[in-house]
Amino acid sequence: MAHVVTVLAFTGLTGTARAADNVRIGLMLPYSGTFADLGKNITNGFKLAIAEKGGKIAGRDVEFVTLDDESDPAKANENANKLIKRDKVDVLVGTVHSGVALTMARVARSAGIPMIIPNAGADELTGALCAPNIFRTSFSNWQAGYGVGALMAQKHKSAVALAWKYAAGDEQTAGFKEAFEKGGGKVLKHLTLPFPNTEFQPLLTEIASIKPEAAYTFVAGAAQVKLAKDYHAAGLRSRIPLYGAFITEGTLQAQGESAQGLLTVLHYADGLETPRNKSFIESYKKAYGGATPDVFAVQGYDAAQLYLVGLEAVEGDTSKRKEMLKAMENAKLDSPRGPLSFSKSHNPVQDMYIREARGNQNVMVGVAVKQLVDPSPECKMQ
Repeated sequence: MAHVVTVLAFTGLTGTARAADNVRIGLMLPYSGTFADLGKNITNGFKLAIAEKGGKIAGRDVEFVTLDDESDPAKANENANKLIKRDKVDVLVGTVHSGVALTMARVARSAGIPMIIPNAGADELTGALCAPNIFRTSFSNWQAGYGVGALMAQKHKSAVALAWKYAAGDEQTAGFKEAFEKGGGKVLKHLTLPFPNTEFQPLLTEIASIKPEAAYTFVAGAAQVKLAKDYHAAGLRSRIPLYGAFITEGTLQAQGESAQGLLTVLHYADGLETPRNKSFIESYKKAYGGATPDVFAVQGYDAAQLYLVGLEAVEGDTSKRKEMLKAMENAKLDSPRGPLSFSKSHNPVQDMYIREARGNQNVMVGVAVKQLVDPSPECKMQ
């Protein structure tokens, strides 16, 4: 596993030597394997926010220490401790895989170092594992599912859920069920298959026999492509509309016609028509060779924005952790996604957008829930 120290070019520093006045940021993200593109886009978004500040935070130069977590929970404890104890990072940023993030959070809690989660959705991160030094700039699994359930309750009275049987699938489906039934709907059955199984046909046959008004789903990556195509080929879309949070995220080109018109709910929509998002997209494209930012880049960008708020509040003095964390807790960010603040458990409070798949974009067509707060009932700040 490679461990690389990179320094922003405009600091004028090279190698692994650390100047006494540098702020050292530990990026523990997937840079290989299934989630490599997500890790890259989160990193790009984070670095862009720092670059827009001239490469400095509160007058201090910035140094990045990047570590490939390989999406491997078994290596998470060792990797997080390397960044904290060996590399002496001032903040820990990561990650995508919830299993890795849960271990990182335990290490960060013990060390007391600020940790910002730019993707992993495990409810526990801002639930039972919540702490004054742990923040999330993405979503909780409950939050993503709840937004979809709120939309579906406006349109349907019955539904079936289809999801992978693992933590993310269970948590997102629980959020969906809560919102859908709160809105007067009834979940007729929760169908599951083992992660990462993609043998959907028996479940689609069962959905057809149950005859719900709609179907909710949570699978990820290549499975999204296969499910959308299988669902379309089975002739179910015209009779039983399919919904989800991520079902079309990053896979529209591969899904082709099978995904066109699908409605999803998430905290960011492609081409969101706000001045802030337009300027973000323009800046991102300029910095990264015309590449278009996605929800993962936004989450990384806001992770940096949040850290900027904290460190600027203490004029760059990383030893003033209590004051820095208080400023982060009270932050109100001008995010490309819209107004962004944080709950008592440090989970994002954010609008959940209704998006329609059109071409290769998930275009905003409405708001399912404004400023959705994850209740995080298990959180007991210590």
